[in-house]
Formats: sequence, structure tokens, C-alpha cells
Amino acid sequence: MLYAILAYHVESEVMSWTKDEDAAVMAGLRKVREPLKAKGHFGPTARLDGTAKARTLRGPGAGIVLDGPFAETKEQLLGFYIMEFPDEAGAIAAARELRKVNPSAVYEIRPIKLFLPADGFGATAAET
Repeated sequence: MLYAILAYHVESEVMSWTKDEDAAVMAGLRKVREPLKAKGHFGPTARLDGTAKARTLRGPGAGIVLDGPFAETKEQLLGFYIMEFPDEAGAIAAARELRKVNPSAVYEIRPIKLFLPADGFGATAAET
């Protein structure tokens, strides 16, 4: 079963990190990723840009494009992981490992009902 682990955080807190603080968190997350990747659990990962750059499309017909995500919370979706485990317990354990190195983040674990792989898509994108 594929699981999406969605990473939420208080955006202003993350954006206030120094370059070194951010690099330290990302290095810790990479250390968690490597053993999961080696076991074939870890799939694509994305770190989203700030919500000030987000747009929402809603409404009838072609819809209207609005600025922002309009979440009613301080925490925003800042990124996500796609992992594969035989059951939910494996996904929960992986989220706990991620949280050990980023303890103020919130991780939502959701089964993926449909996954359409895009082989090679983004292969040239630089990892940040």
C-alpha cells in the first residue's frame, strides 16, 4: 500500500530559520530517508514553496484563481513524502522517525487511492 505522509508546520517558524538551521533539519531528514529508501519504502518527496506563492482554483466553470491556500490554521502543508509499506504501522513508524529530527512538525498519514507514476519527471530538478 502506498501512503502519503504530509508535513505541516507553522510556516513563519520555518521561514525564520537561518540557512544553517534549515540545512540541519534537512540533513536530519535525509538521514531518516536513507534507511527507508534502502529498504524500498521511500518514494518521491517534495518541499513546497511558501503559501504567499500558492494559488487556489475554485468555483464553477473555468473557476477563479485566488491568492493563497486559505487554510484556517497557522500550520500549512509544506511538503510531502510518498512511501510504500505493507500496512499502516510501517507508515506511522516512518512518520515518527521524521518527527524525531523535526519535532515541531505535524505529520498526516494518508493511504493513496490512486498513484500515476511519472517516470523521469523532475529528474533534472536540483535537490534543495
